[in-house]
Amino acid sequence: MASPLPVRDGVNATRLRLPEHGWETALDYMLHRWGHIDPEGILARFDGGEIVAADGSPLHRGTPLAEHTFIWYYRTLPEEERLPVELAILHRDEHVLVVDKPHFLPTTPGGTYIQESALVRLRNALDLPDLIPMHRLDRMTAGVLLFSVNPATRGKYQVLFERRAVVKEYECVSAVPRHPLGGAHDGAGFSQRFSAPVVVRNRMEKRRDYLLASVVDGEPNAETRVSLERVGGPAEAPRALFRLEPHTGKTHQLRVHMAGLGAGIMHDPFYPVLLDKAPDDYARPLQLLARGIRYRDPLTRAETEFRSRLGLQEAPPV
Repeated sequence: MASPLPVRDGVNATRLRLPEHGWETALDYMLHRWGHIDPEGILARFDGGEIVAADGSPLHRGTPLAEHTFIWYYRTLPEEERLPVELAILHRDEHVLVVDKPHFLPTTPGGTYIQESALVRLRNALDLPDLIPMHRLDRMTAGVLLFSVNPATRGKYQVLFERRAVVKEYECVSAVPRHPLGGAHDGAGFSQRFSAPVVVRNRMEKRRDYLLASVVDGEPNAETRVSLERVGGPAEAPRALFRLEPHTGKTHQLRVHMAGLGAGIMHDPFYPVLLDKAPDDYARPLQLLARGIRYRDPLTRAETEFRSRLGLQEAPPV
């Protein structure tokens, strides 16, 4: 359902579904929901015509609740401190925008991150109010991120993702565990264990009200091909670089699959052990990178590939 209000300051208007009954007016319902926070602000929005119906017509204080199912309004945005990370543009044309998203920057607005999201930063910086991401990366994951610029051709790119016609490649770094029978790190055993690619296939679920995704019984809905690239680094703390090729795109899929293999991704605060919440440590980003994305362009029919220029700081030397 398209919003009757345009994007403002890089952010879409919020849509609210009104209940069928229980209050006399739309104002009564909104005061019930948020009146304890900002009653004067709600009244001012009604008086200023800033709360509108699906056709864009403004509501007033006496608009009956039953008159509308959905209404739209602009949220009051919180003050945000700019994150000390930057986006880099890899490609831009009239249809798509491809960027290198840094660690710690979310793809889309959510929670405490509104202006400090890749989408809103790019909309504002490039004056592209119609910009929409074609897929998402976790806030803690860096790498190649594809956006649609042109609403007229957006559907052609969306179909690629829906049909899994987009090939994604990731890299991650894991710490080499110690030998189970001794104190030394088992680099040789680790390499032997991953001498051939491993395909992880299971069923994953994630509830909206819980941070972590879980592996559960049932028909598999998540699949990742895991290949060891190299092992190296100091003898007292060797590290392994993996190439990950997901066939599906479940939330936290790669992090869960690597933890399940006993090779949890370095600096992951969620898997295999959920750590106490702490401020972001910009010196220790999650060692997971969306290295590349490849597809046949639906407009030109050309094989198209974009590669990240970023690196993982813990990757073992070549």
